[in-house]
Amino acid sequence: MVQAAGELGGYVIDREAGRGGHATVYQAHTAARPDQRIALKVLRADHRSPADLSRLDREFQFAHRLGHPHIVTVYERGPYWLAMQFVDGGKSTLLQSQPDRLAALAQIADALDYMHRHGIVHADVKPANILVAKDFSRLGAYLIDFGVARAVADDVFRRPKDLQASLPYTAPEVLRGRAPSAATDEYALACSAFELLTGSTPFQTGTSTELVNAHLYGLPPRISPTVPWASRAFDTAVARAMAKDPEGRYRSCAKFVEHLTRAVR
Repeated sequence: MVQAAGELGGYVIDREAGRGGHATVYQAHTAARPDQRIALKVLRADHRSPADLSRLDREFQFAHRLGHPHIVTVYERGPYWLAMQFVDGGKSTLLQSQPDRLAALAQIADALDYMHRHGIVHADVKPANILVAKDFSRLGAYLIDFGVARAVADDVFRRPKDLQASLPYTAPEVLRGRAPSAATDEYALACSAFELLTGSTPFQTGTSTELVNAHLYGLPPRISPTVPWASRAFDTAVARAMAKDPEGRYRSCAKFVEHLTRAVR
């Protein structure tokens, strides 16, 4: 366990900033730059298997080669940790206003389209993987966690055998065993947008099996009849971005969010 005021890989630990299922994130700094906050993502001792370390390496390799203002910058990889940009405002669900949430969605959509042009699929888009700066109006939102990201070229001739995904945001083609694509990220972004704007994910079910069936066969709920700010165009935009057939979705994530924003009254 890493202690506050301890040191790891040349970084001085200031405090614990967050904890997940596999890793703990610490706020840290270097002796040379005590004013620059760094996020250290450290795998827990019981999550340092070859598979866990491979996922950490994947996260570093993908994130390190991308340069976009709304993708978190990853600086360095240690044996079981990553050093990256520190984002100080928490998860996107903490944004208070609808305009800010729509702005965050537009920024993340642009980041995803940028990734897709570079042949990379995030494969785990969800509100928990969208962090925001405290000074949101100036710095905005950041896409994080590339641990299950995939290069599109890697998946042309093979199906994923060990795909990990967050079920409330998982596209039907992935549930059917197909490799994730740019359209898969769009589907997850649509689920995330629905949650950020309405407070719940599109499909509310009692069991995982029911949730899988909803993604495979169900239609996202129409909210325009009961929500004053949502027009019928809002329902249409969500339904298109969550089309069962990936070919029926928008050609880009940015186009989806553009239509969604216009549909909010």
